[in-house]
Amino acid sequence: MDVEEYARRHLEAGEDEQRIIQNLAGRISEIKKSKETYTTAFARAVVEEVKNTQGLSGDFFSFEPARVRMGEFGVGSRGKGDFFAHREIARIIGKTQASVGVDEMDDAGAVQAGGEYIVCTVDGMHSRLSDYPYLAGFHVTRATLRDLYVMGAAPVMLFSDIHVADDGDVAKIFDYTAGITTVGEMMGVPLVTGSTLRIGGDMVLGNRLTGCVGAVGVAHHLTARKSTQPGDVLLMTEGAGGGTIATAAIYSGFPEVVEETINLNFLLTCEALIKSPVFDKIHAMTDVTNGGLRGDIFEMAETARCRLVVREEDTLPLVNPKVREMLEALEIDYLGVSLDALLVVAPASSAGEIARVIRSTGVACREIGYVEEGEPASVLITEGKEHDFQPRFRESAYTPVKKVVDTEPGDFEEMKKGVLRASQAAIGKKERVLAQLKKKGNFSRSGMAS
Repeated sequence: MDVEEYARRHLEAGEDEQRIIQNLAGRISEIKKSKETYTTAFARAVVEEVKNTQGLSGDFFSFEPARVRMGEFGVGSRGKGDFFAHREIARIIGKTQASVGVDEMDDAGAVQAGGEYIVCTVDGMHSRLSDYPYLAGFHVTRATLRDLYVMGAAPVMLFSDIHVADDGDVAKIFDYTAGITTVGEMMGVPLVTGSTLRIGGDMVLGNRLTGCVGAVGVAHHLTARKSTQPGDVLLMTEGAGGGTIATAAIYSGFPEVVEETINLNFLLTCEALIKSPVFDKIHAMTDVTNGGLRGDIFEMAETARCRLVVREEDTLPLVNPKVREMLEALEIDYLGVSLDALLVVAPASSAGEIARVIRSTGVACREIGYVEEGEPASVLITEGKEHDFQPRFRESAYTPVKKVVDTEPGDFEEMKKGVLRASQAAIGKKERVLAQLKKKGNFSRSGMAS
């Protein structure tokens, strides 16, 4: 519970201050189990702090609201709304000198230094694994290392960030870290630094856990999505899922399926490819995560400006049997959910050799489609017929709560207008502050005026 938000909402509604303090103290006591004198004093202090922030204005104290809520727009839900928001983030960042920047919507970013590419990425833990910190740490670490590997980078270090709400057990920090270092030690990648904080400091009650793990690696040959070319073929490995599938299993009554997600197949397969002579023939790689194949194929087509075609009959056998059985029982579209499979894009002449390297690690692999010239498009062939393969508004609803959320979609086109207005306002603010810094005589790293 966010006590600051509670106080702010009720004050803005014009409610009686003493009544707000009394009601908030009652809410606090539900979680804190503290004496009434403490909860009342706490509530009064919260209201006082919120009142002190009222009326503040200007670039540093306010922002242009989109009037669109995160969940309403599907941000973080790996669908159309999420992809749209991320492209706006890239627009705010602008064009940089990165070899692979955020505007390319890839799994990681890269800059050139010392004749090599330094690759960096970060992944947030699955929000529904808050009560399962070891799983949260394990899966987010595997995810961030995947994002390095698919850019063609060998990982050299990990960093972490963990936030636990005020009433969370300290042990969550340790269990989460154990999950991170299990993957790190198995892959020989050290966890070197991080940050540990409370969510919202004193203002967020409860035991919610959230955090992220990032990784840095070095590459000599980048396998970014933009390198996809007409004439290439698409190879995919078997996937058993990660944090998303584990979450679906836990919250839908299939806990036994979680065991299927505890493996390092993806990482070991990428290591084998990077060490193989065939690696330099690979054009692009990605992990099947962002809204499943629907999301990743769509994003690759947009980035590479090509037409990508996928044969459904070749993808279904690559879903782990136990995971597939669960998804079918729950009526979850496997094409729209994160499978954590590896997708390799390469010339047809190299496909056989690449597949042999993958299979030598004990991982199944099939050719599932191809790339051709044409307007950017993602196409699915099912029973010989072509179908549009665009991502849905959100990834496949994989928990009971998500299925309810999906029943009330908003007006996407109308919401986009508000999001665009807000992102443009953020760009304007950045430009104003930059102008102020230049007037103050601040200088860039190069020694020239910014």
